[in-house]
Amino acid sequence: MASNDSDRRPLIGLPTYSERARFGHWDVDAAILPRTYVDMTERAGGIPILLPPGATARPELVARLDGLILTGGADLDPARYDATPHPETRSRPDRDELEFGLLALAREAGLPVLAICRGLQLVNVALGGTLHQHLPDVLGHADHSRTPGVFGVTTVRTTPDSRVAAIVGPELKAHCHHHQAIDILAPDLTAAAHAADGTIEAVEARTGPFLIGVQWHPEENSADRRLVRALVEQAAAYGRERSR
Repeated sequence: MASNDSDRRPLIGLPTYSERARFGHWDVDAAILPRTYVDMTERAGGIPILLPPGATARPELVARLDGLILTGGADLDPARYDATPHPETRSRPDRDELEFGLLALAREAGLPVLAICRGLQLVNVALGGTLHQHLPDVLGHADHSRTPGVFGVTTVRTTPDSRVAAIVGPELKAHCHHHQAIDILAPDLTAAAHAADGTIEAVEARTGPFLIGVQWHPEENSADRRLVRALVEQAAAYGRERSR
C-alpha cells in the first residue's frame, strides 16, 4: 500500500565537515557532525540526511531535500565579506564553498532553512552583511564563549511580532558558544533576537521562504524542540506542495 503524503517525514539536509577522528583502532580523516544535530532533527519529526564535506552544491541534491539546517562549526573565510583575517579567526574555505552554494540553491528552490551559529553568520554574509571577527575586542568580555568546548547559557530576548518570537516566546535561555557575530546586518534580513549586550542572536528573512538563523545552539537543549519543529513543519508543507 502506498504511503500517505501527509504522513511522509520530510528529508532535512545537514552539512557535515572533515575532521581527524579516532574510533576503535582507527585514527583517520572523517566526515562528522555532532550527534545532537541528528537526534534533534529526528525528534522534531524529520529524517536527517548528512551531506558530505567537499561535495559540490548541485540542484539535483537540493531537489531531493525538503529542508536544510546550516550547522555550526568553524569561522567563515573573511574574504567572503572583504575583511582581513583576525588572529583569532579559524576558517575552513573548503566548507564555505559547499554551504554558500547550498544556501543559494535552497533559496532559489524555496526550501525552508534553519541556520545555526556559523550558519546564521553564513546567511548574513551570503546576503550582503558582515561579521565581527572576535567579540571580546568589541564587547570587552568573552561571555559568549567563556570556556573552550563548553556551551554557556545566554538570556536572549526576541523582537516582538517576529517569527522567532512567535516560535520561542519573548525570552529564552540559549546555549551559546561563539566568538563571532553579526556586525552589519544584511539588507534582506531583520534582527529577531538580541542578547543583553546588544549582540544579534537571531535573524529572519524579510520576505520569501522560511529562513531563520540563530546564533545559539538549539540542538544542545533536548527539552526545547520548538525551532527545529517549526522547520520540520515548514519542510513537510514544502514536500507536500512539491509532490502535487
